[in-house]
Amino acid sequence: MNVRLHWFLPTGGDGRTLVDRHAYTDGGIKRDRITPVSGVRAPDIEYLAQIAKAAEQLGFEAVLTPTGTWCEDAWLTTMALAQHTERLKFLVAFRPGVVSPVLAAQMASTYQRITRGRLLLNVVTGGDSTEQRRFGDHLDHDRRYARTAEFLSVVRGVWGGRPFDYDGEHYRVEGGLTALPPDPLPDIFFGGSSAAAGPVAAAHADVYLTWGEPPVAVKEKIDWIRGLAEEQGRTVRFGIRLHTISRDSSREAWATADRLLGDLDPGTIAAAQQALGRSESVGQQRMLALHGGSRDALEISPNLWAGVGLVRGGAGTALVGSHAEVADRIEEYHSLGVEHFVLSGYPHLEEAYWFGEGVTPELATRGLLSTVPASPLLKVAAANGRPASAAGGAPLLIAGGR
Repeated sequence: MNVRLHWFLPTGGDGRTLVDRHAYTDGGIKRDRITPVSGVRAPDIEYLAQIAKAAEQLGFEAVLTPTGTWCEDAWLTTMALAQHTERLKFLVAFRPGVVSPVLAAQMASTYQRITRGRLLLNVVTGGDSTEQRRFGDHLDHDRRYARTAEFLSVVRGVWGGRPFDYDGEHYRVEGGLTALPPDPLPDIFFGGSSAAAGPVAAAHADVYLTWGEPPVAVKEKIDWIRGLAEEQGRTVRFGIRLHTISRDSSREAWATADRLLGDLDPGTIAAAQQALGRSESVGQQRMLALHGGSRDALEISPNLWAGVGLVRGGAGTALVGSHAEVADRIEEYHSLGVEHFVLSGYPHLEEAYWFGEGVTPELATRGLLSTVPASPLLKVAAANGRPASAAGGAPLLIAGGR
């Protein structure tokens, strides 16, 4: 099992600070900010294309695109970005409760044909009732997961290429059909830390995705889901969602983390913690418990920093350290059974290069990657006529050269 690397598309906005909905009055839709925040970048298609192209060049397999009120639509945005890239896959997040499962199956099938097989699906059941009600969904937490199980049963059923009937509590389908099933079938990524989520993951997920908790907690989750899946005769693969701050030295990386933390005033943190504390998501509550809303003792495990979660919902931890140290932590999670690493950083364009030029070569040296992106300078002649990669030629671009 090799490490598979993915990056993130910040379709709600990006920048040189821990931007999230606190930076905007409208989540970035109109780009009107509540307070002046320096270095905030609008998620327009030109900027997102820069990130997507960088991720592809640096060897990331796919990019995750979020879903919800505060970001652009994931299906439409990634379909546009597919025209700017050649190999990059798109891990499209969507909520099963707000679209017909037969329509979703058809959308996925069309997407696969247009992009020649570059779709992955991230099914987000939803842990915020206020957000769910904006989209007309009034089910409670556990019933949402029960509906997700039915939704995925229907999706897989209609992908079979023949009429499919289903009679459940939430969906009733007669002769459901995707006339041209997707080829290949997109992998389904799914996360959830609650008792209601576990059986759904075990029965339907190809990849169970967890947020970045300390290794001992991640191992407990893996053992839990693996055991549930084995009871159903299934095998589930595992992934983890983390931010990264990787530099040529540990000192530089932690200085960057300190700068990000220094940009946050106590009022911003308090407001974010109050809002996040209302979430019904068990995973979100686990993220909050890692730091308790305090700036103190944010390194909760070696090189695992919980500062992001002071103001950001969802993934709230970052791997911080030298390139070798970040690679160490990835190798540690990998030894527990984690295959997919869905990463991000602030800003996403620059951090993609820090990771791709610093950590990726470390992972390759350790034999953890199946393929390594070729340097764009290979076979390019230097001024002295020698190849750029040859001894004495022009130096290869590395993270420390910026």
